Amino acid sequence: MPKHYPKAHPWRRPLIAIEFSALAVLLGSMLLMGRLAGPDGQVNPLWLLVPALSSLAVFLSFIGLMYLRWVANVEQTAAVKHKIVFGLLTVTLLGVWAYAITRTWLSL
Repeated sequence: MPKHYPKAHPWRRPLIAIEFSALAVLLGSMLLMGRLAGPDGQVNPLWLLVPALSSLAVFLSFIGLMYLRWVANVEQTAAVKHKIVFGLLTVTLLGVWAYAITRTWLSL
């Protein structure tokens, strides 16, 4: 690796592992939901916790990786701007997730 690349953060590999594991669980649970549905097409609402929590894990690990990339490795002169943009993106992503989960639960 060239000298000008920063050393990898110790949280990088665990966050990547969590992100892809949660993504696999999310995709698997979505495939399983079609098979779990009864003849009337209804699924027990507790089964919806699996994709909800795994999608939250995907979002949180993505946000963690985004933090490591955009905020932790930035020079101090641009850190405030990066923190503001990171904060806005974090609030937006988690807000969209919360809205989608709320609308799903209310539609049951």
